[in-house]
Amino acid sequence: MNKDTSERIQLDYGKDNIERVPFEHYLAEYQKLDPKDIERRCGFRYDEEKKEFSVNFLMKPYRVTFPEYEIRPVDAKEGEYLALTATMGAKILLLHHMISGQLLPPTGKFLTYRDLPWGEVYFRQFQGRCIMRLTYGFGFKPDKFCKGMEAMGARQVKMGDYAYQFEILDQLSVIFILWEGDDEFQPSVQILFSDNFPQAFEAEDVAHVGDISISALKALAANM
Repeated sequence: MNKDTSERIQLDYGKDNIERVPFEHYLAEYQKLDPKDIERRCGFRYDEEKKEFSVNFLMKPYRVTFPEYEIRPVDAKEGEYLALTATMGAKILLLHHMISGQLLPPTGKFLTYRDLPWGEVYFRQFQGRCIMRLTYGFGFKPDKFCKGMEAMGARQVKMGDYAYQFEILDQLSVIFILWEGDDEFQPSVQILFSDNFPQAFEAEDVAHVGDISISALKALAANM
C-alpha cells in the first residue's frame, strides 16, 4: 500500500469516532468509479437496468445502488441482528472494499491477523476490539456461542473446542475459534481470515470485519 493510499483511506473505527468519519469523501470516490470495474474487481453482479449491485454481507442478500450508494436488504428480517443499512461503520467497510478492494479466489488457507500485511501495526487495536471482546463475551458461554453462530448461518469446523466458519462477503471467510475456560485455564479465542483478505481489505478494515461480526453474533446470541 503506497503512502498516498494509506493517508487517503485509512479509517479510525473507534466507536467514539465513527460519526466523524468523512463518509461523504468516500462516497464521492465511489461515484467516480465505473460500476463495471467494481463488478470485475469485487465480483458483485451489476444490473445495468436497475443500476444496482447484488451483495451478500454476512451471508444475507442486499441491493446496493450506483451511484447513490443506497443499501436495502432483500430479506426484511435483516434488521433483527445486522444493521448494515443503519450502521455507518458497516456501510463504510463495504464502500471502502468497493473503492479499492479486489476479490481473488481463496486457496483454502487461513491467516491470523498478525499474518496480514500491516497486521502487526494494528494488532493491539484488533486484540482489544475483537480478541478480548469475543473472549469476554463467550469464553464461559459456549452454548451461546454455538447457538449464535448457527443462527447466523455459520458452518461448524473442527478447530479448538468450538469453531465456526462464515463469510463477511462472498468467498471472504472468517473462522471464530473458542477454547473453553476452567478452574485452571482462562478461556481463549482465535480469529482467522481466508488468505484472500489482504487483497480485499486493508489491515484496519479487517479489524472492523471482526467487530461487525462479533456485534452480529452477540445480538443473535442474546435472543437464544
